Amino acid sequence: MAQAQAQPNIALVKYWGKRHGARNLPAVGSLSVTLESLWTRTEVEFDPDLPEDLFLLNGVPDPKGLVRVSRCLDPIRQRASCLHRARIQSRNNFPTSAGLASSASGFAALVTAAIAALCLEVSPEERSEWARGASGSAPRSLYGGFVELRLQETPAPGRTELVPLADPGHWPLEVAVAITSLSAKPVGSTAGMEITAKTSPFYEDWIRAQPADLEAARQAVLARDFEKLALVSEHSCLKMHGLALAAKPGLMYWNGATVSCLTVIRDLRAQGIPVFFTIDAGPQVKAVCEPGASQQVAGILRQIPGVLEVMTSRLGPGARVISGAGKSQPSGP
Repeated sequence: MAQAQAQPNIALVKYWGKRHGARNLPAVGSLSVTLESLWTRTEVEFDPDLPEDLFLLNGVPDPKGLVRVSRCLDPIRQRASCLHRARIQSRNNFPTSAGLASSASGFAALVTAAIAALCLEVSPEERSEWARGASGSAPRSLYGGFVELRLQETPAPGRTELVPLADPGHWPLEVAVAITSLSAKPVGSTAGMEITAKTSPFYEDWIRAQPADLEAARQAVLARDFEKLALVSEHSCLKMHGLALAAKPGLMYWNGATVSCLTVIRDLRAQGIPVFFTIDAGPQVKAVCEPGASQQVAGILRQIPGVLEVMTSRLGPGARVISGAGKSQPSGP
């Protein structure tokens, strides 16, 4: 048995679309920041007396989630020559399946805990592949700070490479997360990506433009150029949601409070407050701030009608074991 904790990550250059659905390979690379204050804690216990896997999410059985959890554990069990079923208990301190990357932190924590429980020695590539097989954004939560998930065209086309760009101390940005709904989104990310890829007229242009966006964001992070990062991040966010809106049927992940937050954040930046927005597949707005600005921004966002809560966070660490013995975190990227 082992317990692990992982934090959600927020993509600044978005991942949307799969090149190979069965292998869960992303169609584009992505770049993200890992948060500190939001977390998932997952305990995995392999038990020879269990007839099947059991999965509790926030203390409640989750039969739908169990399918993905078991599928994620199967290659880890195979690697360890383990035939036992597992008891999995996972808890989030933030809304689940609502556009806050709960699947990323959830599966990063699950993989980390399972490896530790089985005392496996694994490579960083194996760990990343197992996490990505369950959630395309989960590998990014394995590392802290700024993380890029790159596509590899050689020597093995279609593979991914996880690149920790910089740790949290390199540029200690802060994030204010405006919660505008506690409900699960009506169309999940995987289904939304499939609909978008098949029907959006802008999808191929999205694929072609991604390398330039990634290069711009990468250079902005390394140079700590806030204005450059703001421009490319907001552009990537709006393009992703534009793709979804243009699908058939159109996918609307926002609500009225989401739009109000975007307008206020742009106005704040025009007034000289260092903040920009990004939004994943859901109605929650993430306001990324220069160090020291998040409390002011959070106070303003709390006044917007429809904003239920604002959570603030610094950039945080990657997935790690918090109890239980075993070797789960290989050194180096």
